[in-house]
Amino acid sequence: MELTYRPRRLRRTPALRSMVREHSLSAADFIYPLFVHEGDDVQPIGAMPGASRWSLAALTGEVQRAFDLGVRCIVLFPKVSESLKTEDGAECFNPEGLIPRAIRQIKQLVPEMAIMTDVALDPYNCDGHDGIVSEDGVVMNDETIALLCRQAVVQAEAGADLIGPSDMMDGRVGAIREALDDAGFEHVGIISYTAKYSSAYYGPFREALDSAPREAGKKPIPKNKDTYQMDPANAREAITEAQLDEQEGADIMMVKPGLAYLDIIHRLREESELPIAAYNVSGEYSMVKAAAERGWIDEKSVVLETLLSFKRAGADLILTYHACDAAAWLKGG
Repeated sequence: MELTYRPRRLRRTPALRSMVREHSLSAADFIYPLFVHEGDDVQPIGAMPGASRWSLAALTGEVQRAFDLGVRCIVLFPKVSESLKTEDGAECFNPEGLIPRAIRQIKQLVPEMAIMTDVALDPYNCDGHDGIVSEDGVVMNDETIALLCRQAVVQAEAGADLIGPSDMMDGRVGAIREALDDAGFEHVGIISYTAKYSSAYYGPFREALDSAPREAGKKPIPKNKDTYQMDPANAREAITEAQLDEQEGADIMMVKPGLAYLDIIHRLREESELPIAAYNVSGEYSMVKAAAERGWIDEKSVVLETLLSFKRAGADLILTYHACDAAAWLKGG
């Protein structure tokens, strides 16, 4: 055959392939989600093999392990005692609550690690929603934001580096930015869940935190989060959310879930110069783990390929439960 151009020429050897490789992974790309609870034990999460709820006593050791592997940021999620859950989720802004104590402990013992927090009411709300549910069953926007601002300031006071509003209330990024600035935390960044979809991929996470919507009394409780999280059918709407978050002062924008929404990551990358994060969510993680346990896939290869797909789509950062494993594999472990 008389071919002028043969793409295989540049695939012929490992050296040539590495020379023209367009994207790469490093441990510094990862943000490691960690679940925390008040108990003294480390509790394996049945729906998320390899993931656990960490006690405060054990948490710092896991953070140090991640840092030693090259991971430079964690995000904390609380498993809150049922006795502390209320309709308004007021425990979320308790300065002596689980997350502020965890932040202070990590900053004392592993000060170089950046800490991201989650800002939403669902771990603290007895209704299991990200916002306050009215007596007629409506998740209220502005009333919720007032509490989220207090939550964000308490987390910043404890030492958080990045505040992560995951609630999807309209206008919350701007309100939180103003609250942080007014409290003297201009240096604390906001990593906004910009395009967070009402997805079926969150199931294992909700088991980990016991944070799914549920009936808690006589008032009607929405069975899902469709009225505030985005419709999986919509892509253009993500651009609107991104434009609003950027105008309101977001420092980093996130797409959640990641794997089924690579097109959304790519769209945001084309629309904005801000860093983009992808959340490799619990359902994506657990499917890989389940298939690997059955010997159907090679876990290392599939995980690294999946994480690379986020970078190829345009993500700068990846929130992933695979963070420590992937970091070790990238170091040759």
